[in-house]
Amino acid sequence: MTLLDQETAGTWIARWDAQQEGYVPDREERFTAMIDAVEAAAGRPDPLVLDLGCGPGSLAGRILDRIPGATVVAIDTDPLLLSLGRAVHAGRDGIAFTALDLREPGWAARLRLPRQADVAVSTTALHWISPAGLRVVYAELATLLRPGGLFLNGDNLHVDDVTPGLAGLDDALGERRRARHAAAGARPENWEQWWEAIGADPAFAELRGASTEEVTGHHGSPSRLLSAHAEALRAAGFAEVGTLWQHGDNRLLAALLAG
Repeated sequence: MTLLDQETAGTWIARWDAQQEGYVPDREERFTAMIDAVEAAAGRPDPLVLDLGCGPGSLAGRILDRIPGATVVAIDTDPLLLSLGRAVHAGRDGIAFTALDLREPGWAARLRLPRQADVAVSTTALHWISPAGLRVVYAELATLLRPGGLFLNGDNLHVDDVTPGLAGLDDALGERRRARHAAAGARPENWEQWWEAIGADPAFAELRGASTEEVTGHHGSPSRLLSAHAEALRAAGFAEVGTLWQHGDNRLLAALLAG
């Protein structure tokens, strides 16, 4: 397989971040809030952090920038995104990219962690799992976290008891925020355009087919309701579940495992 150079990978990850910010203009602020919470909850300078559905490692890299002593185990199933992350972070201590499918039972045991993790994080990656599947994922996650460990999920999660009028206003505010972001030149391409562009790059010829199949299979939102995540987390043994940060339906959901 052709090895990617760090500069090429960095260029594609920068484009990935730009297109993601087109959908989530507050993405960097949410990242900052997540890492603040990781620091506050870990209670040590060398936390073990799991990144579920890490993509090319955008959040994992930011965690290490802020907490150099951390170890981040970054998990994803897409070979192209993992290859980008491995290339851009080549030679960097503290980050391990791991190919695992969270939908396959037993993924937690296959990680073979050196100790229980202090924190687990995820961003816009778990809404494609069904509500029933979330219960399995969170049950397995609970076996990996230490007592009192923290889980953070940054995503656009809807509440199911919002009245139609308020729901419409919430959607309108989100669209206006994204439109302002796009008008400022911050959205050069969308999700589909990014995948089309990287698929046309010869450097990714060997990874293109598998990644395209994965994207098609995962690009959905059966678990966009906040209640689906909250119920699954409580069923898995998380004692406290709530929103730490929020802009419209863009929120940072936090859950503390029972001590």
